[in-house]
Amino acid sequence: MEIDPPQQPSPEDRLADALLALEPTRRQRILRKFIMAALGAVPWVGSLLNAAQAYKEEASQMKTDALQQQWLEEHKFKLQELSKALSETMQRFDGLGDEIQDRIESEEYLAIVRKAFRIWDQADTEQKREYVRRLIANAGATLAAPDDLVRLFLDWLNTYHEAHFAVIREIYKNPGITRAKIWEIIHGQFPREDSSEADLFKLLIADLSFGHVIRQHRETNTDGQFVRKTSSGRRSPSGTMKSAFDDEEPYVLTELGKKFVHYVFTDIVQKIEG
Repeated sequence: MEIDPPQQPSPEDRLADALLALEPTRRQRILRKFIMAALGAVPWVGSLLNAAQAYKEEASQMKTDALQQQWLEEHKFKLQELSKALSETMQRFDGLGDEIQDRIESEEYLAIVRKAFRIWDQADTEQKREYVRRLIANAGATLAAPDDLVRLFLDWLNTYHEAHFAVIREIYKNPGITRAKIWEIIHGQFPREDSSEADLFKLLIADLSFGHVIRQHRETNTDGQFVRKTSSGRRSPSGTMKSAFDDEEPYVLTELGKKFVHYVFTDIVQKIEG
């Protein structure tokens, strides 16, 4: 009677065990689900660990390849960044008590984790990766928005660029700020109206307005309906079009934009209730 050889753990399992071994006091079963969801969304993790083992064996036989070594070094750095993101997120969970356990191991939340780490892996900047990490932590610890909105916020993180986030930050810090003031704070000197810089700025404002992240300030009535603005009937005496750096119309975050900022620009701010 033949006995099947024991199953070897996969590279993802080995990495998960290694991460959990560093934190022996953590809630093992729940955090393992979280870690495996994250690692399963990053396609190169398994390839890296397998390649590293093969490279180690080949190196002893002097059959190494410079390109292979470069690939390994680059992805080892990314693996360190991934491990750091996982560790920091789990640390945020530690101070929140047992009430978040059901949330963290729910399939709804794990689906968000998988999508988030796919976006994290494709992010161009460290700042965007930090935004993704904060959203993951907040989505696990708060119920400020339903999961459908959290997935929308992930889409925004995937679509928008640092230049968009810079505009959002200034409107968040200064509700009612004008486009001229936004530009002045971020860039300082104003360019020509027909410059590529002006075109880009108009595009940023249009993107965020069309996406319902920001809007021009409007008065509302007691029912929350927007009050129509009355036209002054005056025309610009100069005969020129409205400036890309207009200093009259105030901008604010939409209610949706405020929730996005709540999830992405802040660390965990409240525990799950109920």
